[in-house]
Amino acid sequence: MFLGDPVTLLLAVVLSLIVANTLYRKERVNVQNFPPGPKPLPIIGNIHNINAKRPYLTYLELWKKYGSVFSVQIGSQRMVLLCGYETVKDALVNHAEEFSDRPIIPLFHEITKGNGVVFANGENWKVMRRFTILALRDFGMGRRTIEYRINEECDFLVEKIKSYRGEPFENTMIMNAAVANIIVSILLGHRFDYQDPTILRLLSLINQSVKITGSPMVMLYNMFPSVMRWLPGSHKTLAINVAEIQSFIRETFTKYRDKLEINDQRNLIDAFLVKQQENKENGLYFHDDNLTMLVSNLFTAGMETTSSTLRWGLLLMMKYPEIQKNVQNEIEKVIGQSRPQTEHRKSMPYTDAVIHEIQKFGNIIPMNLPHATAQDVTFRGYFLPKGTFVIPLLMSVLYDQSHFENPNEFYPQHFLDSEGNFVKNEAFLPFSAGKRSCAGENLARMELFLFFTSLLQNFTFQAPPGEELDLTPGTGLSAPPSPYKICALPCS
Repeated sequence: MFLGDPVTLLLAVVLSLIVANTLYRKERVNVQNFPPGPKPLPIIGNIHNINAKRPYLTYLELWKKYGSVFSVQIGSQRMVLLCGYETVKDALVNHAEEFSDRPIIPLFHEITKGNGVVFANGENWKVMRRFTILALRDFGMGRRTIEYRINEECDFLVEKIKSYRGEPFENTMIMNAAVANIIVSILLGHRFDYQDPTILRLLSLINQSVKITGSPMVMLYNMFPSVMRWLPGSHKTLAINVAEIQSFIRETFTKYRDKLEINDQRNLIDAFLVKQQENKENGLYFHDDNLTMLVSNLFTAGMETTSSTLRWGLLLMMKYPEIQKNVQNEIEKVIGQSRPQTEHRKSMPYTDAVIHEIQKFGNIIPMNLPHATAQDVTFRGYFLPKGTFVIPLLMSVLYDQSHFENPNEFYPQHFLDSEGNFVKNEAFLPFSAGKRSCAGENLARMELFLFFTSLLQNFTFQAPPGEELDLTPGTGLSAPPSPYKICALPCS
């Protein structure tokens, strides 16, 4: 009988619990002069209007209708969307302090408990971000030492790809491992072999978790946490994955603590442990929970976005072989058979433009990470009370047609003048902007250039015979390319 169907019964129970939960919520205060938006339905808000897998596509359409500042409601949570370069820059740069907080997102708050740097707020965030930037610099970011490590990793990656002898292979885990080894060298002071079961397990956990965080189930959890925490689903898998990653991190720094030499700090973990011992006041911030979450934040952020960008790059080179050939010609002219160095970049305008366009087109974090207002603010004529959930939509910046001639196409000329010189574009903000911009931007830029030029110096990339190249992005918190197979033919 239909009513006895288990799925139907489960949905009925969930709906009943959600209704009951909503009825007992306190009514939200009606804010005057709040940004306009589509009318929400009771209980679910605007969720019925939104593309569950790629909500940013819906927000781009709403931008056309309501303007560059508008609101949507997901469950009972009202969110303000900021769209277009001028509006996003105005908020994140000109009103940097007012938009510097992170909102309390139920599932992420339960996982992080406000520790680390990504979802932290207040003084804890300021201390952790300051420590992170200084530690990244101390252990190589922006220096020749890290450039040497990246080039060394490029050699390992090239040898691994050569082992496929031009046969098709799927490159996600290989690229993930290569990029992960750079941040691992800063965090832990060593690298992993690409077949090491530890790194393969960690990368698998991270890839799955990033995908889950952008899923409809997590959206439901954040809408109705008091109900969803009792129900099965991928949000449970996320918690299990995070616990396993954190267990590995804790075991690692416990071993490092036993061998700590204050005057011989080997890596970022050592630097944190030294801070722990300096004075009791540091105990407010330099405690084990902060260290665990900070390392987790840096490992995930330092691997996933750069790796996804490089995979977009190889996919786009296969899609546009004439652009790939132009890059290779410039590599041959400027670098030849020498090892690529960051100083080559200024003599390689076309390659530089292609890398910028890969970042723009790839649009790795289309939604940005959410912000919240740190205080009451009147912004572009609208009143946003303290704690307002804000999404500065990065895709609307990178695809802003007022700043990019062909925003929806892969078009390196966005970063070249009529004479072939590289030109900056002010709307190029893949690392976001303001106080919450990516702390590892300089490292990521160096990685992208060195990995990309090393790969195209050694290989010509082609799709396997008969394989269609799909430029549809994957789903999740980020927007990596969908998995694809690749043939790497050695350059003559």
